[in-house]
This record gives sequence, C-alpha cells and structure tokens, in this order.
Amino acid sequence: MDRLSDHAAPALEAAAREVLTRQPALPLPGRGHTLERWRLLAALAARDLCIAKVLEAHYDAQAILADLHATLLGEGTLAAVWAAEGPQATLRFDDETGTVSGSKPWCSGAGLVDVALVTARHGEGSRLVCIRTDAPGVLLQPQTWHATGMGGIPSGTVQFDQVHAEPVGAPGAYLARPGFWHGGAGIAACWYGAAVALASPLQRSPRVEGDAQVAALLGEVDMALQSSAALLRELAAWIDAMPARSHQTDVIRVRSVVERTCTRVLDAVGRALGPAPMCLDPEHAQRWSDLTVFIRQSHADRDWAELGRAVQRQEDPWTL
Repeated sequence: MDRLSDHAAPALEAAAREVLTRQPALPLPGRGHTLERWRLLAALAARDLCIAKVLEAHYDAQAILADLHATLLGEGTLAAVWAAEGPQATLRFDDETGTVSGSKPWCSGAGLVDVALVTARHGEGSRLVCIRTDAPGVLLQPQTWHATGMGGIPSGTVQFDQVHAEPVGAPGAYLARPGFWHGGAGIAACWYGAAVALASPLQRSPRVEGDAQVAALLGEVDMALQSSAALLRELAAWIDAMPARSHQTDVIRVRSVVERTCTRVLDAVGRALGPAPMCLDPEHAQRWSDLTVFIRQSHADRDWAELGRAVQRQEDPWTL
C-alpha cells in the first residue's frame, strides 16, 4: 500500500502501536468480561477518539478471528476491519485465483495498519477475507476526507487489483455470528467514553455552585450519562450470560440511546460553558469535533425504525 506521508499519520500510528504494546488484547465479548472490554474502550475514547477508532477496529478484528476460529494476529500486528458497503464498494473475491479486485470505501486506518479484514462480494453474497496491506496491487486513493472531526485518521478508498486474500470463515459467517452485534455495542462504549470526557469540564466548573441554570444543565448531562451507563452495563451482563444470542434489538437500543446522550452532552456543555472551552482548550475542541463525526457511524433514524418494529413484535416490552 502507498504509505506516503500525505496519506499516513505517523503520530497516530505511533500512539496506537504504543497502546497496543501495553494492551495487546482486550477481553473478548461474551466470555464473561464484556463490561471490562467496554470500559477499556471508553477510556481509550476519552483520551483520543482517533486512537480509539484505530484500536477498536484492531480489537474487533481479534474478536472476529476468534469467533470464526481463524488464525489469530501475530504479535505487534495492527489490523483494521473494512466492511463498509454501498454503491462505491465493488470489491469481489475470485475463488479460482484467491484474489480480490475492485474498490472499498471508508477504509479507516488505511496507510497505518499491517493487515485488514475486508468484506468482498462472493457469488450472491459476501465473505470476509484477510489482506496484507503491503501486498502488490493495493493502492490507497488520494484522500477525500475534508471534515475537521476525525481528521487525524486516514479514511479513504482503497483500490485492489488481483490482491491475494485469505478467506476468513465460511461465506456469510462474518455477519451471521452473534459477535457482529456484540462488536457494534463496543462502538457505543467509545461514544460514551468521549461524552464523559466532554462533560468533565462542566462537572468541574465552579459556576455550577452559583448558577442554577448551569447546575440544571449538569443535572441533564448526569441523567443522560447515567442512563446510558446503566444500559451498557445491563447489555454487557446479558451478552456474557447468553453469548450465543446476537441481542440485536438491545444493541440497537443501546447504540441509539448513547448516540442521543452524546448529542445532549454536546448541547448542554456548550450552553453551560459557552464557546470558551471550544476556542481555548485544544483537546476539548478536538474531542468536540471528533465526536460529532464519530457518532454519525450510527444509522440514526433507520435504527430507530428497526427498534420500533422489533418492539411492536414483543408481548410486554416495558415490564419493570
């Protein structure tokens, strides 16, 4: 892969690899320590959302390989998961040659990682393959990412031209496994961690004591964060107790609630403290910008619609 300096982010890569040295793996979802996994992801996100984005994908790749009983990553190997689909995704896997060709959009960490787990079209469905990013035929397209939020992480289109690819699991297994949804909840833990970090300046503000409006806004933030934390803890316990279930509806609910919590925290902290933190505190300003982009990884109203249809099918959805 083209690793030219205008594509890569050396400081981000160095930071991610440094964390990986100290924390080479997280507890796998559904093995009894899911909440610990999410707490570690939340802590990463509170520190830096771009680092969290890179490492959440890496730890997700480890979980995927474990779920599918595939060869695990070598020591020090940094991995990504490139599974975005849509009109721009033309990547196909050829059984006869064992190669992939085509384009893959939204490849976060392109130019930084050593290997990528990539979804490719295969017959009428798709399958997951593992690709070395330094393999011949891998080309990172010119960067088209213009947002200031999450601007520290390369996230462009990668072109593949007959690139050797190792199949991971059976066709369709990547999406069919319960861990697909368990991993989706891990993203919500990252959002939550960043929201807590954004709320910290308000929680520490001396204005809370003497200004009833500021105190009320902190109360609003507390109610939102505590509700999200309770749902995350409950879901982690359910996943550990019933790991063979996807918990799809519960994951959608948690992601949706945490995404709404993030927007409430962004709004309430801004209203309470004004523009000063966003203008004078570079870490706060960057986290603010990053989170507004990162939470758009949710499916927004489409998830709400899916949740509503699932709730309608339940007998007593709101029993205490």
